[in-house]
Formats: sequence, structure tokens, C-alpha cells
Amino acid sequence: MSRRTVLAAALVFALAGCTDSNGRQALVDADPDDAEVPVATDPAKPSQVAPADPATAFAIEDVAGFVDPWAMSFLPDGRLLVTEKAGVLRLFDPGTRAAGEIGGVPEVVERGQGGFGDVVLHPGFADNGWVYLSWVEAGPGGTGSAVGRATLVLDEAGGGTLQGLEVIWRQSPKRGGDGHFGQRIAFGPDGMLYISSSERQEFTPAQDMGGNLGKIVRLHDDGSVPADNPFADQGGVAAQVWTLGHRNVLGLAFDAAGQLWAHEMGPKGGDELNRIERGANYGYPIVSNGDHYDGRDIPDHPTRPEFRAPVVFWNPSISPAGLLVYDGDAFPQWQGNAFMGGLSGMALIRIEFDGDGGAREAQRFDMRRRIREVEQGPDGALWLLTDGGEGRLLKLSPAGG
Repeated sequence: MSRRTVLAAALVFALAGCTDSNGRQALVDADPDDAEVPVATDPAKPSQVAPADPATAFAIEDVAGFVDPWAMSFLPDGRLLVTEKAGVLRLFDPGTRAAGEIGGVPEVVERGQGGFGDVVLHPGFADNGWVYLSWVEAGPGGTGSAVGRATLVLDEAGGGTLQGLEVIWRQSPKRGGDGHFGQRIAFGPDGMLYISSSERQEFTPAQDMGGNLGKIVRLHDDGSVPADNPFADQGGVAAQVWTLGHRNVLGLAFDAAGQLWAHEMGPKGGDELNRIERGANYGYPIVSNGDHYDGRDIPDHPTRPEFRAPVVFWNPSISPAGLLVYDGDAFPQWQGNAFMGGLSGMALIRIEFDGDGGAREAQRFDMRRRIREVEQGPDGALWLLTDGGEGRLLKLSPAGG
């Protein structure tokens, strides 16, 4: 059988019995990203690290407030671009604390988990001025994420505009519902654009190669498909796919060796940190170290070795969001480590890599706030965005520094 046929057969088997009283396919879950529920410790030894007081490591400065902030990126001049879910792109100066606005943004559908998403600079930004953005748009069949490219033109008044904005990628197909869009963006050392496309809270998309939901896609910087993608010979949307079998991926980052890492929210438990490998299938919804929200079990990863298992997983859930591999000088002892936020976990989590493809949770700092985004500043400080309508921008410098 073809790869697509094998996947379809496996999915039919996995979904047997997962229908409602009228015989319709039931949703895996309908949780917002802040509704992860603690579950019992899994015998496969999920990460269990006692929370630490952040004051032992950091001097924390509350810098500014934003309304439902989602992502941020530093410009070469030290200013910040910050997205707000409602469709606003802010230009913030940490030195003067002035906050301007960038015009020319796309029309954004803000509903549920949907809205304005990521903002990332092209590796050649200093020469081309290109900025990449993700957002939720409406269309036939419902809503879906889109990624666009524009030229950022700044003005002397502390604002600016996006010029020549063009959509270079769309989730396909669009779905009803307001959750699990993904829409994280990262550029790899190969110059390619990687985008997380979540499964929209449904069973079938992550294993269906007829769409790009539940996948990580890989594209040229203009949105065209590289000829060396693992499924390029299938054509259509499948040609975009780099990996499949994902649930809700809200963090993408490359380490110093050029390895892509991604984290994703599991269902009821089973949040994951994955090493992303070309063409690999990460198994959702056939396997997960979490359970369905109605209490039904999902087979754990070890029961199906053909699927790629997570390197680290969490029970109870932490609801991971934002991912950064640190290479700054402010915390030299943590160079090469990863940092990720926790929404329901209300934490900043530090990950150590072992150099052989493994990783572990090394520390968990109890921030007592939902952490949506993590970035590294020009001076090596860690910058965080907290989640919600009264979101805050926090700067974390070395304690006693």
C-alpha cells in the first residue's frame, strides 16, 4: 500500500469507537489552550521538576503592558515588534517605553484561540526589510491560519507600515471552531521557512495527507515548495509537509547544531517536546501520553514504535507556549539551553540538551502568571510576554547583576 493508504488504515483503526451517539466522528477535545487539566503521573516517567522561585536566578522588571499579546521579535535597533490578538502590531522601544503602531496589517479574525499570531524577521532583514506574520483569516468552510510576507518601513514618529503584504501560505482546509491554529514560524539554518499548523481540535487531520493540518510545513521564503521535501512527489498540499501527526504546536526553535525542536499541547496530559526529523510521523491521534477529555485512554507512544515518541513529556500538563534556544552572554551557564513558557503551568521552563538527541527539563521557575512568549534580547536578557487582556512584558536579567 502507499504511505497515504497505510496512514489512513491506521487512523480508521485508531478512531474505531470514537463516535458520538449519532455515529458522527467525535472531536478529540474542544479545550481552549488554558484548560489543560492535571492528571495522574504516567508510569513512563513524565517530567517532574519542583518549581523554583524565579528570584533565585533573575532580577525581574515589569516593563510594559499589552492587550492579549501573542508574539514578539527584536529589530536590529533593539526595538520590539509585538502582536496583539485583535490584529494590532506594536512597535515598542524598551529604552523610552514608547509604543507606536504599525499600519498595513492584515484583516484578522479574533475569536477563541484565533487572532494575530507570530512575527518573525527574515534572516536577511537588514538588507530586504522582510517581516513574516501569521494570523487567522475567514474563508470557505470556516477559518484557518495564514502566513504573509511584507516589507517593514519605519517612520520617525515611532511607528511604521507594512508594505506589499502578500499571503504566501494558508492552512488547508479551513474548519469551523475557534481552536488549535498553531501558526508558529521559524527560519532554519537551511534558509527555509518552517510553520506549525495545528489540527483544529479534530481527530483526522493530523494523519490526513490531503491537508496540511496537524503538520509542520517547510517552504522557501516566498512560499514555494522545496523539491527535497519528503512528500514533494505527492504534489498538492502534501508536498509542503515536513512532519505529521501533531496536535497543537505552539513552539518552534532550532538549536546550535541546526536541529529543529517543537513542543505541542497534548490532550488531557501528554504535552510534548519533540525532535523534528524529516518525514517523521509523531502519531497523534493514534498515540499520545495523554488521555481524551472524556477519560478514554489513548495508547501511549511505546505501544506503536513506528511513530516518533517525544523526547520529554509532561503529566500533568503545562500547556507549553513559546520556545527559545538561548545563545546570549547574560546567562553564559545556560548557553545552548532552551526556554519555554507554560500557560496552565504558569512557569518558565529550562531545557537541557545532552548532545545525543536527548533532552530533559532542568528547571521550572514559578512565574505565577501564564507565560505566552519567550525571547532573547540584544543584551542576552530573557524577555517574556504574559497571556491575557492585561498582558505584561517582563525583562529577566541575572539576579544581583
